[in-house]
Amino acid sequence: MTADERRLLRLYRALTPSRREGLHDYGEFLLARGLPEAPEVPSEPLDIPRPAQENVVKAIKRLRTTYPMIDRAKILHETSALMTQHLVQGKPAQEVIDELESLFRRHFESWQTAG
Repeated sequence: MTADERRLLRLYRALTPSRREGLHDYGEFLLARGLPEAPEVPSEPLDIPRPAQENVVKAIKRLRTTYPMIDRAKILHETSALMTQHLVQGKPAQEVIDELESLFRRHFESWQTAG
């Protein structure tokens, strides 16, 4: 136990039962005030249309925004592989973007059935 915790315990023990209740209420108030509310994740993809001219990096950003419910870590490997196909192997951007859209859609459908 830290020195601050020992001090709080001494103060707590010195309080009357009604004051202890007030301290509990105040502690709960401080805790609730200090915790950020988790943003609500949409259950459906956002409607962000695909631009006519888009590069692969911007497509990935758009798809991450479109599908905020998808865990980025779960698609990192596949997304990186598709980006590599484009940058290193010269696969056309439009084909890679089509595959990225399919990838995100598959993961969304998997998320939907798991939830």
